[in-house]
Amino acid sequence: MRVRIIFKLLNKGAHLPFHHQHILAQYLKGVLLEGGENEYAEYSFFNFSALKGQTKVSRSGLHYYSNLVTLVVSSDSQGFIDYLLEQIFRFKKVDLGELQISPMYTEIEQTPEFADEMKFLCISPIVPIKASFNSQESKRFITPETDEFSDLLYESTLQRLEVTGNYSAEDFVRFKKFQLVPDEAYLQRLREKEKKFARIYSVYNQDVRYEVRGYTLPFKLYAAPEVQEFLFNCGLGNYTYKGFGMLDIANANPIERTERYRFKSADVEA
Repeated sequence: MRVRIIFKLLNKGAHLPFHHQHILAQYLKGVLLEGGENEYAEYSFFNFSALKGQTKVSRSGLHYYSNLVTLVVSSDSQGFIDYLLEQIFRFKKVDLGELQISPMYTEIEQTPEFADEMKFLCISPIVPIKASFNSQESKRFITPETDEFSDLLYESTLQRLEVTGNYSAEDFVRFKKFQLVPDEAYLQRLREKEKKFARIYSVYNQDVRYEVRGYTLPFKLYAAPEVQEFLFNCGLGNYTYKGFGMLDIANANPIERTERYRFKSADVEA
């Protein structure tokens, strides 16, 4: 399931870095730890977007000028979503870098229908190679049209599906069908304009800074519907719980697919 958390912006004009997933990851980790529920303290089957709102660009980053800003969070566990939202709404004011925000309400997106073939967009960069200490491998460029790119993402997906414990041996036989096909016309247009679809990003783990290469591009994915749904809810690639690899359905109208969300465990609306 996927929800949108709408915050009131208290200091218009304040800014965040262009890529601020690490700031959001620290914030979400903080509220999860503050809640004290061990089951969710290290939970990794969730994903989130960058902070959305009306922005202006400067050398410092993104300056936010809208009254409201939005954070999209998704997970395959409604229990986790309810718990996370309850902790977020415990705090009337939050500091995110220079931004001061206050949680206002939450919307839930309608679940799309998943098929064997889906076309996705990247809301945040996909990281195919996990970082390791004193290694440059995670920064290596891989041409998205190659089998290696698709195979790395398949291996990452398979490992995460196994960890959930929600699928049978028969399911994994069906899950062998997996092929990611980038939009070649899109990539060619960027190359002709000398624009980048792959950049180096920082990832923080236990106070250690790593660098990884992330890719932002539209693509078709051929996989079982259960796999498509899992990736839509939990993200594609590595470090999804740190805000990487969030996907959206191509050509979808986001305005038409939301409704107000009510916490089921607490029976309160936000």
